[in-house]
Amino acid sequence: MEPAGPTYDHANKEDQIRIRAVADHQFGKGCGVKAFPEGITVIRSKKTGKVKGIYHQRRLLATLRPADGYLALGPEGAIRVARALKPPKYRVVVIEDVAEFIKKGRNLFAKHVLSADPEIRAGEEVLVTDAADQVLATGRAMLTGREMKRFKIGLAVKVRKGTEPDFED
Repeated sequence: MEPAGPTYDHANKEDQIRIRAVADHQFGKGCGVKAFPEGITVIRSKKTGKVKGIYHQRRLLATLRPADGYLALGPEGAIRVARALKPPKYRVVVIEDVAEFIKKGRNLFAKHVLSADPEIRAGEEVLVTDAADQVLATGRAMLTGREMKRFKIGLAVKVRKGTEPDFED
């Protein structure tokens, strides 16, 4: 017997309301509608029927983390969320020297942080940008926003995915 694979289908109204509500809760009111437009497609688990991935025009916007129900943004989703939020909300700005490495999916260390939203808490989903507010990557904050600025050693953001496609070592 083969393992059950995911199924793709258009998000129903209930799915859209839930996804947008999670985005509003996680990133702020109004973010859900701007980041997750009409016509999104979802991947469901065949076993449980729960939404796993959220796509728009075949581009990954986000996945729903099963552990806490929050969104883990993909590169396209991070760009949409960045457009919906005014800087510095949920942003970590990097120095120019490391921007190319971050785009390729490398982790961000505290010594390379130019600025960070002081309200970021460790464990939150963050947008890693350059000084021009171009999204370079998305990931999980390992430090608070204030610590990112003050510390000179340590991991600031565990990058999940950079915006540069198909990076290989």
